[in-house]
Amino acid sequence: MRIQGIHGSRAGAAPTAVPTVAESQATAHATATAAARRTAPLRVDAQRNLEHVLRAAREVFGELGYGAPMEDVARRARVGVGTVYRRFPSKDVLVRRIAEEETARLTEQARAALGQEEEPWSALSRFLRTSVASGAGRLLPPRILRAESRAESALRVPQQRTSAPGESAEAPARTEGGQPELRLVERAPAAAATAEGGSSAVYDGLDDDPGAAELLQVVGQLVERARAAGELRPDVTVGDVLLVIATAAPSLPDAAQQAAASTRLLDILLEGLRSHTGR
Repeated sequence: MRIQGIHGSRAGAAPTAVPTVAESQATAHATATAAARRTAPLRVDAQRNLEHVLRAAREVFGELGYGAPMEDVARRARVGVGTVYRRFPSKDVLVRRIAEEETARLTEQARAALGQEEEPWSALSRFLRTSVASGAGRLLPPRILRAESRAESALRVPQQRTSAPGESAEAPARTEGGQPELRLVERAPAAAATAEGGSSAVYDGLDDDPGAAELLQVVGQLVERARAAGELRPDVTVGDVLLVIATAAPSLPDAAQQAAASTRLLDILLEGLRSHTGR
């Protein structure tokens, strides 16, 4: 430290202490270090609060649906509503975050079943069981089911049954009540190829959600394999499979009872999906 006199000062005045460059740098470093120590716990708290909010949102939306208010999410996370809104400016932003994460989780589970199970029915069954156990199916956005329903409608067309002997081919088949009888036929090869490619014309309305379209495509492969092997009923669609994982996890207060009920319900649903002719 250098001592510098001040010109023109009155006699006896103490000289001014001027810090050296090294001392100035040391002071600045100490100040920055102290500031970092003060802000580091805040960043940790913010990250912890975010994890609490996301976990609470999954639980609340899984139990009550996406119509549950943000106040319920904040209460479950044990934070103020303002904390939730600081990370998610609107409920739509939070819902999209949860839906995207759970859709991605289901897609990974479907890919794992597709790649690790050789038997088509085992692959489909594994996907259903892991998805129900994780609870991710309950957080599927409804638009995925709606889009899948439109896709199935585009890929399957009503067709009259084969005419009986002596019956005009042009005349529509009739039920006992005299109404024309219609049945669903398998999709055409061209349409099937379009579906496997994930065309936006098939999955209408999912152009802005590639994750959802990818889920439908991968689950579609599981369904097609099981159907081609004769293990799956021919009328079962991707939408039916997604409906199973969205509803086969009942919410019960006791965790053990819920697990047992989910397993039992899924066993019944799987039996209903399976083709008896292929067994």
